[in-house]
Amino acid sequence: MAEQRYFVLVEGGPSGRETAVFTGKQPRQAALKAASRGHGDIWLRERGSKKFHHFKGSRNKVRAPENKPDWMADHVWKPNVKKFGIQKIEKKKKGKKKRR
Repeated sequence: MAEQRYFVLVEGGPSGRETAVFTGKQPRQAALKAASRGHGDIWLRERGSKKFHHFKGSRNKVRAPENKPDWMADHVWKPNVKKFGIQKIEKKKKGKKKRR
């Protein structure tokens, strides 16, 4: 069984500031959580790796299912995401300076 993974939401692309953390077994699951909270351009940095996952997200207000619990509202947000790719981050290598 796959483990939970942590994805950090980065506002404004890979060089932006980190604002929230979402969990999921797959990056799409974390992106759906971010989209349901109203984020449109979603950049997720995967903790423990050098990857950024880029998604575009939206949400629509739909009627709740007929078998909903009593506490649930009549209308809920339904998220939708589309993946645009993965960007891998390269570490800058420190070069040795030549002595003369």
